[in-house]
Amino acid sequence: MKKGLKNFSGLTLMKVFISIFFGVFLLLPLLSILLVSFTGQPVNILGSIIDPNILQSTIEKFKNGSLDFYKDIFSKSGYFDALVNSLGLALLVSVLVIVLTLPIAYGIARTNMPFKKTISALCTIPLIVPTFISAYAFIVMFGRAGWVTHIYQTLGGEGTFIDPYSMTGIILVQIFFFFPYALWPLVAAFKISDVTLEEASQNLGAKSWFTTLFVTLPLALPGIISSALLIFTVSFSDFGTPIILAPKDLNLIVVEAYREIAGFFNWAGAAILTVIMVLVAAFFFWLQHLVTKGKNYGSVSGKPKKQKINDNKVVTRTLSVYSGFFVLVPVLAMLSIVVQSIATTWGSSPLPNGYTLDHYKAIFSSSFDNITNSIVLALGALVLSVVVATFVSYFVVRQNSAKLDFISSIPLVVPGIAFGIALIQTFNTAPLQLTGTAILLIVAYTIRRLPYMIRSTMGTMRSIKQDIEEAAINLGATPLTAAITIIGPLMLPGIAAGSILVFITVIKETSISILLAPAEWAPMSLAIFQNILRGEYYTAAAMSVLLVVIVLILQAIANKLSKSNS
Repeated sequence: MKKGLKNFSGLTLMKVFISIFFGVFLLLPLLSILLVSFTGQPVNILGSIIDPNILQSTIEKFKNGSLDFYKDIFSKSGYFDALVNSLGLALLVSVLVIVLTLPIAYGIARTNMPFKKTISALCTIPLIVPTFISAYAFIVMFGRAGWVTHIYQTLGGEGTFIDPYSMTGIILVQIFFFFPYALWPLVAAFKISDVTLEEASQNLGAKSWFTTLFVTLPLALPGIISSALLIFTVSFSDFGTPIILAPKDLNLIVVEAYREIAGFFNWAGAAILTVIMVLVAAFFFWLQHLVTKGKNYGSVSGKPKKQKINDNKVVTRTLSVYSGFFVLVPVLAMLSIVVQSIATTWGSSPLPNGYTLDHYKAIFSSSFDNITNSIVLALGALVLSVVVATFVSYFVVRQNSAKLDFISSIPLVVPGIAFGIALIQTFNTAPLQLTGTAILLIVAYTIRRLPYMIRSTMGTMRSIKQDIEEAAINLGATPLTAAITIIGPLMLPGIAAGSILVFITVIKETSISILLAPAEWAPMSLAIFQNILRGEYYTAAAMSVLLVVIVLILQAIANKLSKSNS
């Protein structure tokens, strides 16, 4: 009995605390927003538990609930068009990314193309750039006063070479800044495919192009399908690009959801769009999981596998030139931001009229609070993530807690804008009136990025033998004490790697920041977004550069830690 009480007062109590944390800040908001989609009015579930009057009001709302709001999706062309446009955008981007990225992946994985290491390094640049900054970079390049537009008009063109404020602009930004999400899985798929099947094809007289088309690509098919589904989900859920570039006559579901809650306080419309976003993202996430887990296109043999590297100069040089031009676009986009951040004025020529550091001085004097806010909020989310993720990993690995593992993975399929709307609706009234506070912002950051931390700590947890922990318990330590003092220090490598990943992604977070951040706690991402909307482009450029530099430094630290841990 005493041992049972010890377990309850220690690890069991911690498990209850973590379950309540997920229940209140993840499951409850999703349930609330689902109920609002039927009632059309805010629903206070927490208040209904403790206050009979609120409970009675909630019951009345449920009595008047109906499917009429869902019918409006099909009767109001705006909502339905937004869904169709978003699905079409995601489908087109996923197909184009796969088609355009396949040659680069093949070149990196299977050839000795010139400058392969340089190209591989440049392919990581889009991963560190927040999407709304990449969208802004396209405005600097292709806008009416963009330097690309100036060159185009000098060569005899009229208007703009590409209109960034259009569906075309959104597609191009997503292609050039989302392709790394597909590139590295495709590289891995090409590397693990059995080269002996390709050699057999060629020994039977097949041409190289025939072998590549009908043997190499089918072997990489699981990676191709999985990458396409991942890009689809990322594109569909992307908020940063459409909110900057989408014109008023282009309806996209993430933009419509934001406008409904931030502009009109239309709870019914925002709730329904949120539910649809979650369902679509969850469906394609499930499809991706099904493809990667349900099928195996590999082949097993007793012979050692060694990849045959293509040395054909025509092939390697062609792939190198193609890959170089492809990665040049995001590189030029970021260089454009850097140049604008030090420009006095820029807009009527390929280069600025002069250069200055005043914009950086301005952000450190007038926007220093935004910088410190970003760091403080990220540190708060980091501390909470470390505590929750460490114990979740322990319970999943040591106690086979499948439910906790599943619940902690839910944030992967919930778009940021959808989760933000759900949190606003749930915590907008007593007893937990947290909307507009830094606490809710930190919790939202934590929930959104917990899966990254959990995956990192879980891998380390599995490598720790249980007998070390049992020895401490046999010497008199409680299971909780053993977990904190023995297991905790051994998990530090995984915690360190996951911590930097969480910090980086929180610093870059856009949708949650725009929806939830109060004025006194506005982070850098929100300040940049507001500067762009106000037309303060030079200040926005300087802060964007500072944000990317911070992310680069953290990324370098993460890479160093991962190498030392391995």
